[in-house]
Amino acid sequence: MGGQNPYIEQVEFVPATKKFKITFVREGQTVEADPEKIPYDHNGLPGSILDVALGHHVGLDHACGGVVACSTCHVIVHQGLESCNEASDAELDQLDEAPGVTPKSRLSCQCVPDGTADLVVEIPEWNKNYARETEH
Repeated sequence: MGGQNPYIEQVEFVPATKKFKITFVREGQTVEADPEKIPYDHNGLPGSILDVALGHHVGLDHACGGVVACSTCHVIVHQGLESCNEASDAELDQLDEAPGVTPKSRLSCQCVPDGTADLVVEIPEWNKNYARETEH
């Protein structure tokens, strides 16, 4: 389970107030985020792409539990990035460690959509853990 990293400044974000959709392109899966059910999984910021993905059983690796201490939850937000909070300095520092970073890259644990737009998100191929344990 994730928590908060006490060594970094806390991120400011506007939580979603209406339902929105996130399409995970490589997975071919679209999920609907419902603000009344947030947080889903307690990993990353409440309502973050990671929180929503895990709450809908979309495989998105996150080695640190969503506390901005790694870059394994790197995603590329192809559409809807304008509806998300701005990246913090700590997030940008961690993204420097991720391969394949683009101008639309974010750490899914820190990227919180405000619900004003649907998102199209790519989980990079290098981020897939094909040898994970099954859910308990």
